Amino acid sequence: MKKYLTAIARFYRGNPTAIMGTFIVGSLIIMSLAAPLIAQNEPTKRVARGHQAPSMELLFGSTRSGKDVFSQVLHGGRISLTVAFGAAALTTVIAVLVGISAGYFGGKVDEILMSVTNIVLVFPQLPLLIILAAFLGQVGPLIIAVIIGSTSWAWGARIIRSQTMAIRNKEFITSAEVMGESKARIVLVEILPNLISIVVGGFVGTSIYALMAEAGLEFLGLGDPTVITWGTMLYWAQSNSAFIVGAWWDMVVPGMAIAIMGGGLALLNMSIDQISNPKLKTGAYIKIWRKQKAQMIARRARS
Repeated sequence: MKKYLTAIARFYRGNPTAIMGTFIVGSLIIMSLAAPLIAQNEPTKRVARGHQAPSMELLFGSTRSGKDVFSQVLHGGRISLTVAFGAAALTTVIAVLVGISAGYFGGKVDEILMSVTNIVLVFPQLPLLIILAAFLGQVGPLIIAVIIGSTSWAWGARIIRSQTMAIRNKEFITSAEVMGESKARIVLVEILPNLISIVVGGFVGTSIYALMAEAGLEFLGLGDPTVITWGTMLYWAQSNSAFIVGAWWDMVVPGMAIAIMGGGLALLNMSIDQISNPKLKTGAYIKIWRKQKAQMIARRARS
């Protein structure tokens, strides 16, 4: 545990981008989880007669049906973030399995897996998402997460494959094979830890894409309009002509929630790149990278 805490502290030291991104993402997650405690009104309860501008009673105003926008954006965030992180987790798992298997085993395994990956890459993702969602009808958040997660793994798999191929011929991998280590242990203990920064970066990047894709599908009316999410809030605001009637808060609030969350995740993704990508290491990051490189060389020398 101490080792992991030290690694986390080292990541944030001299890394203001990561601190800011974590603060934004963490704040929105905590507020969404604590929605029943923070919001005074139920998201489905009518508290006003039609649109009402933001006030002390209704912090972010009300919708056309008289529902509290502040309560809806907090409760809706729970589902939107669950979809985003769930889809990103599914994408990451598939990308890691395909990428490491293709890169380490090579041969026919690599050929078959990369053929499937190339087929997935041929289809443009957004039209594919729209077609699948339209084919299935009005789908719930779980199905949207599965659709996004099962169609967004190909690029990550290719990146992980290329990194695995670079690691596969390293001395410590050869030593482990000569010592008779099982392939499963080599993959899990020797290869995967060296891909952590790439895997985490891919997860964060996919979370951004999944958040936007989920909101886009629901904005187009392909999601379940009875479930409160940031995307369905935008759908109802557009359907009720919020901007035309002057109720700008009905659309701006969920839109800002998506933008702020996406910005926080983007900051986290940038900070991970600045730590793991040698081409982006400048200022304080080069000191962290040099220290990490020296520690890695020392560990290899001891092994």
